[in-house]
Amino acid sequence: MNDTNISPRQSLILNYISPSDGISRGELEEKLKPSYIVSKPTLIRDLDILLKLELVKIVGKGKNTKYIPLIDNLLLRPFDINRYFEMDPDNRVGAKKSFNFKVFDNLEILFYEKELAHIQSEIKSFKAETKKLSPDILKRELERFTIELSWKSSKIEGNTYSLLETETLIKDNREARGKTKEETQMILNHKDAFNQTLKNRRDFKSINMSLIIQLHNILVDKLSISSGIRKQAVGITGTVYEPFDNEYQTREAMEKFINAVNSASLVLEKALIISFMLPYIQPFADGNKRTARMLANAVLLAYDLYPLSYRNVDEDEFKKALILFYEQNSIVYIKKIFMEQLLFASKNYFK
Repeated sequence: MNDTNISPRQSLILNYISPSDGISRGELEEKLKPSYIVSKPTLIRDLDILLKLELVKIVGKGKNTKYIPLIDNLLLRPFDINRYFEMDPDNRVGAKKSFNFKVFDNLEILFYEKELAHIQSEIKSFKAETKKLSPDILKRELERFTIELSWKSSKIEGNTYSLLETETLIKDNREARGKTKEETQMILNHKDAFNQTLKNRRDFKSINMSLIIQLHNILVDKLSISSGIRKQAVGITGTVYEPFDNEYQTREAMEKFINAVNSASLVLEKALIISFMLPYIQPFADGNKRTARMLANAVLLAYDLYPLSYRNVDEDEFKKALILFYEQNSIVYIKKIFMEQLLFASKNYFK
């Protein structure tokens, strides 16, 4: 929402309009009743504010007047994420419960010109920057990045290792007390996965099913998670969205996803698409989000850009951003996190 200052009621109105194909003032008034009893003049004023801020637009006239999202690409439609998550999963209005194939029609021009100009002015060449470093400093920086990525990516998955405990595990191969074998293994798998993608980064200029499965296998090694495309249904905590429950549709979506990534003209779009589409499809029984993060990093490295550590990401906000995409197909917040991490990586690593 570009930090636009609007009232809680106006935020709720926007959340009703954004996923719609058009909604009348009368329909909005009915939808608002559980939360707000508003008069006709008050609702008109609220809608006028959203119109002036260019968050919505009008189609039709008179009784046929409807309010629709200003942005045609459903992936880029704004939502108030805080207002959205005030409601329990079963009460979120308009939450999509199944996979929307229309998403594939919108996987292009995901960045605005100003966003691209800002990012491209800040991000650095991984090869050029690391070439400036002496071998010992480069080794230390790679180790630091690996530790921070392994820690935060695992923490997003519920791992309780602290950053210092992760450092001790990776540098000294010493397990932390009170942690499960699974938590320890998850950290080590992240380390191995990043090392492999760094070593073989040129292989990821074009992705395929085999590469994705191989990467997933490294990340779930010794974790009692089945390999390959899942054949059973899976549920996702905190959302009413349910991925495909059969292998055929999952493979069809994966083929479209791979084609979309390889067809994207911008490297940043390739990595961003991976970040939200792979978790959306949920091709594996578990480990989908961590595979997406690692695969996106592999693609960034393949095209000589910095990988992302997610070190300063709030885990709950990250999960909310993905759930908003699952339920409303809006990437506004997951894109915001992605852009922030691009800038964070360039400012904090390999200097």
